This record gives sequence, structure tokens and C-alpha cells, in this order.
Amino acid sequence: MIHVCHYNSPLGDLLLAAEDEKLIGAWFESAKYYGSFLKSDRVTEEEDPALVRACEWLDAYFRGMCPDPNALQLCLKGSAFRVSVLKVLLSIPYGGTTTYGAIANRLAAESGKNVSAQAVGGAVGHNPISVIIPCHRVLGADGSLTGYAGGLDRKRRLLLHESGNSIL
Repeated sequence: MIHVCHYNSPLGDLLLAAEDEKLIGAWFESAKYYGSFLKSDRVTEEEDPALVRACEWLDAYFRGMCPDPNALQLCLKGSAFRVSVLKVLLSIPYGGTTTYGAIANRLAAESGKNVSAQAVGGAVGHNPISVIIPCHRVLGADGSLTGYAGGLDRKRRLLLHESGNSIL
């Protein structure tokens, strides 16, 4: 059974989802791929410890603290490639940024296989755990804000929040 709850963030409502006491999803209400793998016959709004921890994490984050996403029990879903990209995202420090190309180069060095920035972009765009897995910290090659399933305005505001210039 998948447990869900709604979290009212300063940037809009997030739908949080957990299964087997692990967080599996956090989507902004109007985001692309919203609740992409939730099947209504397996969803309940019963409380789950992973949802409580995720809400506490988000409370701390939006208060300006930099909680460690690795402190949460996350269940990373998707292909092996997507999971490898999500793991790289988890290593981007609070307030830091990287590029799709830098992630592709890192994965290529680790795997010995060619990895394109576009493939990384596709995996980043399907990140099912917004904010907590910080896909908003990934920029275009020229430092521009590109692609964020929750919308570029939210991406900009999350980056400003982490830089100490919060407009939340």
C-alpha cells in the first residue's frame, strides 16, 4: 500500500508518497509527471513514518536550514541509469549547483560508458522526489535555468532560498 499526504509549502502544495516506510515521491501539485506512478487502488491517506519524517525535513528546509536528504529513507525508483542520476543529485551540496554536462561526465567516468547531457536531463526531469532530491540545483551549460518539472519560477525561488536571498 502507498501512503500519501499533502504538504503545504511556501511554493505550493506537495504530494508526498511513501511505501514500506520509505519516501517514494514528492511532487508539486501542478508539476509535470505529478504522481506519475501512483495507482489509485493502492493509495491511502493513512499516516506513515516516512511521511512524518519528510514533512519534518521540509519544515526545516523551508525555515532556512540545510537538512541532509540522506537522513531520510528514500526508495529510488526507475531504471538503473535514472537511479544513478538521482544518487548524483543527492551529492550536490545545499546552495551549490552543477550542470547536466558535469553530471554526464561524472557518470561516464564512473561507468566507462558515454553519457549524454540530454540523457541526464531526461532522468533529472523525471525525479520523483522534488526538493529533497535537489534536481533544482542542476543548470544548463551556460548557467541558465532550464527544465524543472515544478516550473522554472519554483526552481529560481528554491535556488534563491538556498543562497540566503529567500523570497519564499
